[in-house]
Amino acid sequence: MTVLKTSMRNFFAHKGRMALSAVAVLLSVGFVCGTLVFTDTMNTTFDKLFAVTSSDVTVLPKAAKSDDTPQNGKPESLSASVLEQAKKADGVKSAEGAVSSMNVTVVNSDNKNMGSSNGAPTIAGNWTKNDLRSMEITSGHAPRGPTEVMVDADTADKHHLKMGDELRTISVTGDFNAKIVGIATFKVTNPGAAVVYFDTATAQRELLGATGRFTQVNLAAASGVSDAQLKRHVSQTLTGSYKIQTQKENADENRKGVGEFMNVIKYAMLGFAGIAFLVGIFLIINTFSMLVAQRTREIGLMRAIGSSRKQVNRSVLVEALLLGFFGSVLGVGAGVGLAVGLMKIMSSMGMDLSTRDLTVKATTPVIGLILGVVVTVLAAYLPARRAGKVSPMAALRDAGTPADGKAGLVRGLIGLVLTGAGAFALYMAATADKASDGSLVLGAGVVLTLIGFVIIGPLLAGGVVRVISAVLLRVFGPVGRLAERNALRNPRRTGATGAALMIGLALVACLSVVGSSMVASATDELDKSVGADFIVQGNQKIVQQAEKAMEATPGLAHVTRYKELNAELTSPDGKVDDDGLTAADPSYAQDLRRKTTAGELSAAYGKDAMSVGSKYADKHGVKLGDTLTVAFKGGSTAKLKVAAITDDDVAIDQGARYTSIETMKKYLPASKVPPNTIMFAKAKDGQEKQAYAALKKSMEKYPQYQVRDQTDYKQELKDQIGQLLNMVYGLLALAIVVAVLGVVNTLALSVVERTREIGLMRAIGLSRRQLRRMIRLESVVIALFGALLGLGLGMSWGATAQKLLALEGLKVLEIPWPTIIGVFIGSAFVGLFAALIPAFRAGRMNVLNAIATD
Repeated sequence: MTVLKTSMRNFFAHKGRMALSAVAVLLSVGFVCGTLVFTDTMNTTFDKLFAVTSSDVTVLPKAAKSDDTPQNGKPESLSASVLEQAKKADGVKSAEGAVSSMNVTVVNSDNKNMGSSNGAPTIAGNWTKNDLRSMEITSGHAPRGPTEVMVDADTADKHHLKMGDELRTISVTGDFNAKIVGIATFKVTNPGAAVVYFDTATAQRELLGATGRFTQVNLAAASGVSDAQLKRHVSQTLTGSYKIQTQKENADENRKGVGEFMNVIKYAMLGFAGIAFLVGIFLIINTFSMLVAQRTREIGLMRAIGSSRKQVNRSVLVEALLLGFFGSVLGVGAGVGLAVGLMKIMSSMGMDLSTRDLTVKATTPVIGLILGVVVTVLAAYLPARRAGKVSPMAALRDAGTPADGKAGLVRGLIGLVLTGAGAFALYMAATADKASDGSLVLGAGVVLTLIGFVIIGPLLAGGVVRVISAVLLRVFGPVGRLAERNALRNPRRTGATGAALMIGLALVACLSVVGSSMVASATDELDKSVGADFIVQGNQKIVQQAEKAMEATPGLAHVTRYKELNAELTSPDGKVDDDGLTAADPSYAQDLRRKTTAGELSAAYGKDAMSVGSKYADKHGVKLGDTLTVAFKGGSTAKLKVAAITDDDVAIDQGARYTSIETMKKYLPASKVPPNTIMFAKAKDGQEKQAYAALKKSMEKYPQYQVRDQTDYKQELKDQIGQLLNMVYGLLALAIVVAVLGVVNTLALSVVERTREIGLMRAIGLSRRQLRRMIRLESVVIALFGALLGLGLGMSWGATAQKLLALEGLKVLEIPWPTIIGVFIGSAFVGLFAALIPAFRAGRMNVLNAIATD
């Protein structure tokens, strides 16, 4: 009880000094809890949607998959006879056939795509009674003929659609127009999909290309019949092989793909929260180390009057426990707020998430509290242990504990060993023969060098701070020298403070190098390999009508079709893989200049011929002239001769296996031939500009496709990687904010620690302006120290990662110097910002009171 009272008194006596550490705990716990609440809410949203959209029992084609895009763009379907058979099963209350396709694009009268902008699908189908489980018609009526369509209310609101507006639907079977006659509203949250409904006959004809077929049959169970019983009765009634699922089974399958995507988001965000926690550990260690140093005499007196080492140790740990508890409690609340904020952001981007589905599981606050408290207590363990070693004689000395030279030497040796081991691991990764093997060694090198730099930070502080000071601080005269000495006074503190900033900036530098190298490598390969002038692709496979419009464009020397095929290959060694095959026109050999290690690529487009990649050939012992067995999905099995082996030392189309479209047609029926995934075109000599304009005009009717020349393609690649990096930088900003709080806390506590010294300097003539400048310069030096270590470390990680990417064809190493220099300069401003409040408080000190401070 005495220990608890002492801890409580000390905690609230220094609550101002604890505040920034508590904020660090709050931010870290808040990010963890916010991530869990956000992902749980999204899962709840999809769970509710899938639960209400699934019928009691669903009959599907055997090959149907919820996350599978049909090869030919048409969904797998069932004969209407299946519906008639299913109706006769015992326990069936009602049965109806449904048609649904996600391989469509819907545009308005202004030719603007009505689909979601967040990647959610556009779903077209027929209106059924089963849809009444999830939707209700709030305006107009359901479609009754080929010229009528109904849309969901969210899409109508988002794109300002109203009754009577005309929509054009583009599918693989053709384009067709219909006027809006109804608007249906979701009863549950729609995560962003655009939904359009037609009458059954229109949906079958336009989406499936055939009447009398359905993509699934929905069955409702009679009263007293369970879903499992109904499934069993239907299985006994139907003749043939089908996928029959209960409501739960169907919802689980639909949820599976979403769940995998959500797990990627959750664990990525938790990774960034972990980085913030790691940075927060340095802040907490610094806080308690400085508080222990400032209370040395107080602790010595406690020891002199009978307190044991364990009691002093426990007293500091109880303070850490209080800090972790209060910070974590606030963090849990902040996490819920963060989740709501993320939901609002996602809603503004097109993914509608309702706060009605806000899900805070009981485990979320428990995880937050445990994590925050445990991390805080562990971080405070070393300072607490140091406090327990304070002897009663310390009561007779000035505040501050003498440095342990032996401990510093041991620490330095351990740090050098870890750094050396990490550097060796990075070297091994850079010289690895396989990217998969090198990536594991790279991970080990990153961890070891990071830990090593953290440990030897105090050793590096002396040299690095002196160099930075010689360059930046000497121009400020005596004030600059004072700032330098203050930064060097306690290398361990400076090292720990700089290390917090180092971690975030090391990751920024590493990702910047990797991102810039990827862009530079891809650009270089585009320049060397791509001979096509124009590339056409989009978020829907290229439908036949768009293909014909492209082929009819004037000014083009040739147009190349490129189709991805589902096929199983059996190599001479008997191994089977299902990585598929690419069918293209012979002109593709001009559009993408691929080197070969054997044969000529043009020969692969001959009769019953193909090519394989060099990695596949090496792995399976395939030689020029060998015959591979190729089983085309939906077609027959072929024996194709290997006429070329392409060099896989590339990034574009690495591992691709080519055959001609004519060979494909020989083994695939016309109904199974897939649309083009992408198309290429070459302009006639001297007509590049005119052909580009003409091609854009030809494709205007199809806004789901983008027409790009090589310049456009490079810019889009750069923009995509840039957007990804910006998102990562945004998440890393949390760690950098915590690091800035660490600098603020260190300076604030340092000012308190040096109160008497500051009073004496003011008494002998140091002005308030000079004092504030001294503290700001000290902060800048600490920030630049952390930035220098972080950027140097991050660039070494990035350069090593690029060596591994080179094994995948991305061979150009590019250091983004403008970014690196900008971050370094920005770190100086971070230091200035962090020093504002501590410098202001130091400047307001009463000189006499400061001198009188014990």
